[in-house]
Amino acid sequence: MLAASTVPWYVARAGGLVAFGLLTSSVLLGLALSGRVRLGRWPRFALEDVHRFAGLLTGAFIAVHVLALLVDGYLPFSLTQVLVPGTAPYRPLATAVGVVSAELLAALAVTNHFRKRLSYGFWRRAHYANFAVWALALLHGITAGSDSDTTWALVVYAASGGAVAGMTAWRALRVRELPTWAIRLWPGTAGVAAAELILALALGPLHHGTG
Repeated sequence: MLAASTVPWYVARAGGLVAFGLLTSSVLLGLALSGRVRLGRWPRFALEDVHRFAGLLTGAFIAVHVLALLVDGYLPFSLTQVLVPGTAPYRPLATAVGVVSAELLAALAVTNHFRKRLSYGFWRRAHYANFAVWALALLHGITAGSDSDTTWALVVYAASGGAVAGMTAWRALRVRELPTWAIRLWPGTAGVAAAELILALALGPLHHGTG
């Protein structure tokens, strides 16, 4: 049975990992929408709704992650430390990456809210920042997460990176007049390469012991 003092820390860890999973799903859905993927009888507006809902849930679980850190009694964070990058008591640089990612995501949420008042070109260019949000969240998870040296967490990060890289390659190749075999081969190759790179970084330069 968990001691009461450890509950916030477990909630923070779970909230962060769920938020990353939802963020990855949102990025993949966005790529599918922009590439006009065909899902049989699944209507496009339903995919858009799922994409939007995944984004909202990501924000909700980031809030759970942050609130749990604020009430944690073992390694307490102040409100300033979760809002200002580089001021956290726990792995300042690694935590700063997560703060920047969350704040950039909040800025993108504002642009989505005012989408009808913005030009489509501006909104579309701003939307590309989702890749930066995802990449920073991945880096934060690997370098700050206390589970990042476990096998299951490494599998999650590698699989997520491979999926995003593969889907990005598919989206880029889909707009070009390339043979069908190339469109099928290169996304998979890109996905495997990205997964291997993430594992190499997580087990090498970015590796840290649990603390």
